[in-house]
Amino acid sequence: MPINPHSNFLRGRPHLVLAPDPVATKPRQQCGRLLTSNPPPPTDSSRFAFDLRYKSLPDLSSAAKPSISALSMAASISLSLSPASTPRSGPAAARLGAAFGSNSLSFCGLRREVLSLRSVGSAESRRMIADLARHRAAKIVAAAENNGKPAKFDYDLIIIGAGVGGHGAALHAVEKGLKTAIIEGDIVGGTCVNRGCVPSKALLAVSGRMREFQDEHHLKALGLQVASPGYDRQSVADHANNLASKIRSNLTNSLKSLGVDILTGFGTIVGTQKVKYGKVGFPDTEVTAENIIIATGSVPFVPKGIEIDGKTVFTSDHALKLEWVPDWIAIVGSGYIGLEFSDVYTALGSEVTFVEALDQLMPGFDPEISKMAQRVLINPRKIDYHTGVFATKITPAKDGKPVLIELIDAKTKEPKDTLEVDAAMIATGRAPFTKGLGLENINVATVRGFVPVDEHMQVTDADGNLVPHLFCIGDANGKLMLAHAASAQGISVVEQICGNDNVLNHLSIPAACFTHPEISMVGLTEPQAREKAENGGFPISVAKTSFKANTKALAENEGEGIAKLIYRPDTGEILGVHIIGLHAADLIHEASNAIALGTRLQDIKFAVHAHPTLSEVLDELFKSAKVCSSMK
Repeated sequence: MPINPHSNFLRGRPHLVLAPDPVATKPRQQCGRLLTSNPPPPTDSSRFAFDLRYKSLPDLSSAAKPSISALSMAASISLSLSPASTPRSGPAAARLGAAFGSNSLSFCGLRREVLSLRSVGSAESRRMIADLARHRAAKIVAAAENNGKPAKFDYDLIIIGAGVGGHGAALHAVEKGLKTAIIEGDIVGGTCVNRGCVPSKALLAVSGRMREFQDEHHLKALGLQVASPGYDRQSVADHANNLASKIRSNLTNSLKSLGVDILTGFGTIVGTQKVKYGKVGFPDTEVTAENIIIATGSVPFVPKGIEIDGKTVFTSDHALKLEWVPDWIAIVGSGYIGLEFSDVYTALGSEVTFVEALDQLMPGFDPEISKMAQRVLINPRKIDYHTGVFATKITPAKDGKPVLIELIDAKTKEPKDTLEVDAAMIATGRAPFTKGLGLENINVATVRGFVPVDEHMQVTDADGNLVPHLFCIGDANGKLMLAHAASAQGISVVEQICGNDNVLNHLSIPAACFTHPEISMVGLTEPQAREKAENGGFPISVAKTSFKANTKALAENEGEGIAKLIYRPDTGEILGVHIIGLHAADLIHEASNAIALGTRLQDIKFAVHAHPTLSEVLDELFKSAKVCSSMK
């Protein structure tokens, strides 16, 4: 059905008519022809681009009261209008200024949706519908009027940084029809792909297999016998490197195939909507964009007094190369990174000593999960630890002497101990990589290196004002330093650039530690939830289930594990879920999606889970929650 040319909102305005395209053969796509009047622009470079939304609209002059459904299409259209385009004759059914001729142009929309418009009998409802329709029509008219004119910017969007966050933003931008470029001074993939989560998971896959082979009690329970397991260090290292190379190649190819320009060099903001990029020894190139996203990520944080040589004292960047396996290694920091590498090193035969500044190991986890993690991940293994101490000085091994670590009390700063080990890995967190971005050129001051942003990821300047057309995502803004959080933020920013209000709920973003067994979490820890409840004046409750009651876990002889739910019994709202156990990193997403969608416990408890599967751990967890009867 074409747009109604007699509708009030279109009367006397430029409009268009859609007709079926008999040559359209692509499945699951709504195709048609745009019928226009007046000749197209004569230049080969001219393109017609707009965000077409409405395929049919009601006659808004009608006072009919029944519900009306308006079919709509979200289609970013970019069509060549060069003279070489093959014309298709059709009725001159619409005019868009003086931009187009009697040619009809094919298009295909990639998605389709139905907007239900109920209770349109009231004047207010009709007014709202008319306003929405006028807004969409205005976008089409504006695009048509600009057709053939020189572009104001080189790009619709420039992204500085081609890590997971920048990549996710770029792909979504292309899907939305934005001309996009991504600036990368190193290699595509950023920290996660090249020096972080991807190669580390390859090493953890090896450590997981080694643990299975080494656990005689576990194997015997399953009726298995395995000879003494071993490993080839170089082959293990090659596995990690090859995986990173493969994923990096996949990301690069995906950007190129979708038409994203990859600009090689280090990007610097030189003014509003203007960036220069280049490499040392080569002249810089300046480009402009209507919007800019900073996605420069982070680097390992190394405290003062620690000397890095990359061989005996190193960060996770160096550790992933697995150039050697020390007999005794100290790991400074017991967060995600430190805990995962302790899993790798102990599986490969190393003894590990943790050095933790806080009073307990794994301080970022829910206390109950940390307690169980210590019981299953620390105590049975060749791991000891020092808590409540700072490594004030670390000297690399040289001249036959071991690595020296000087410890002081974290509170009193008095000397505590000195460790002599074969190697030390620094896992004290990460710092934003924002130096040299040129933020001072636009009056933006970082906070401990982090770029300040609002809830929409829009950058704020030193005076607290929003900087137009400038956004920052991922580790560089410090909101949640996870690769998938960066990607989600990038997608959210692109939605806003396209005029769609989108605020990301960071409490719905899950996190995981890929030890054996795994740990995962989403939302608030129990102490955080209790503090929020006290301040908000509402009750909270806690429910738990054990992997020992799960058939699939018992079949795998992997009954060690618990799942914990923190929720509001008065409303059924899920505040947090924490899991330690087999495949915890995969299980957490049912909970994270429930938080993101606002699904209440009284609804999710009716979901059906396949039996026997590990997913039933969460099924039992949600069913065990006690929600007030008045809310059911």
